[in-house]
Amino acid sequence: MPSTKTLFVCQSCGSQSPKWQGKCPNCESWNTFVEESTTESRHSTLKKAPQQPMTLDQVSVETKAFATLPEVDRVLGGGLIPGSLILVGGAPGIGKSTLLLQVAGKVALDKPVLYISGEESEAQTKLRSERLKLQSKGLLILHEISLDAILHHLESIRPALAIIDSIQTLYKEDIASAPGSVAQVRECAGELLRYSKNLGITIILVGHITKDGTIAGPRVLEHIVDTVLYMEGENHQAHRMLRAFKHRFGSTQEVGIFEMTGHGLMEVKNPSGLFLSSRAESPGSVVVPILEGQRPLLMEIQALVSRSWSGIPKRAATGIDFNRMAILLAILEKRCRMNLGQSDVYMNVAGALKIREPAADLAMAMAVISSAKDTLVPLDWVVFGELGLGGEVRAIPYAEERLREAAQIGFKHAIFPEANQLKETRSGSLIARGVKTVQEAMDLLFAK
Repeated sequence: MPSTKTLFVCQSCGSQSPKWQGKCPNCESWNTFVEESTTESRHSTLKKAPQQPMTLDQVSVETKAFATLPEVDRVLGGGLIPGSLILVGGAPGIGKSTLLLQVAGKVALDKPVLYISGEESEAQTKLRSERLKLQSKGLLILHEISLDAILHHLESIRPALAIIDSIQTLYKEDIASAPGSVAQVRECAGELLRYSKNLGITIILVGHITKDGTIAGPRVLEHIVDTVLYMEGENHQAHRMLRAFKHRFGSTQEVGIFEMTGHGLMEVKNPSGLFLSSRAESPGSVVVPILEGQRPLLMEIQALVSRSWSGIPKRAATGIDFNRMAILLAILEKRCRMNLGQSDVYMNVAGALKIREPAADLAMAMAVISSAKDTLVPLDWVVFGELGLGGEVRAIPYAEERLREAAQIGFKHAIFPEANQLKETRSGSLIARGVKTVQEAMDLLFAK
């Protein structure tokens, strides 16, 4: 007879303690320990003969990724790998279930797919599929939250892809705790991992997120899966971004871009045009080509410099690292003799996206200067480059690809780091000018 023991488990990180504690010693969260009665887990019902060790030369690789949606395949590095376990997170209403149902419908055109929803009935999933206009007849749907029943269906059907929405709704019968608890999430994910590897089934798990933006449940959940994907975006914006924060089979630098419509998520073939569609001619607006993975994107950086009516000037940034903005303002004060000590400075990335790479430094500096001088930056100019503390403009990777993307959109002029030493300073109809310092870029843009 299986033995039962009682432990106190932190609902934030999964740390265990034999007694209740007010503060978790692992993650330092307060009042997160909950008493849980657990029964020693039975071994998986899936029987498999013990494997023998072998050399790498003896291992045969026959797994081949299968395609889903082009933007999803871009993030996954070519498609879904058989036998992989993937975790997808994102804010409520961001479109996780919609995207995965579209992926299921695409894969089900030529492979068996099982879509398991613990939050929707079969009829509700059917209504959502009609809204998305899915025509696939090979898509199996199931409303189930019992892990044992789900494992039974996986072993009997053997689908190529199984989607479980969500991992927080599942429960294992021999664990005396509610669905969504740390013990349930940990054990259910572990069982699904074993079935995924042993049966060669690709399993996608949907994970709820906490108020601070992390996936709910123990941190081990993100450790045991092969890939962790996040959907980003704002509810008041139409576009969504799919990004990999962990990927054992490829790069984590690629990003997929979608637009939310009445018929689901549509792939954006020209993201630069989407982000610049509402751009207006005003001081403080500068376009910068950033790099997301191997894809150049043109983004608009906006700056507003206004007189401060308080003793302490205010600084605020949206979509830009605040500390980086503070450094750039100090560089402009010291190297360009800009008097910003009595001014409020606000910076924003249009489209509610985030810029993480330093190649946007020069564009951010030019946006501040443009607003402070109340002078327009011509609409057909793009600016990019990394700034050092000495005011020097440093080289950045993939400068030619950035210029090529700007030329395709229709830009005529560009300012880039002279240290990049481009073989050609003209890309189509675009003329690029290299600069060594931020002062030189300032003189070039605002000479008049």
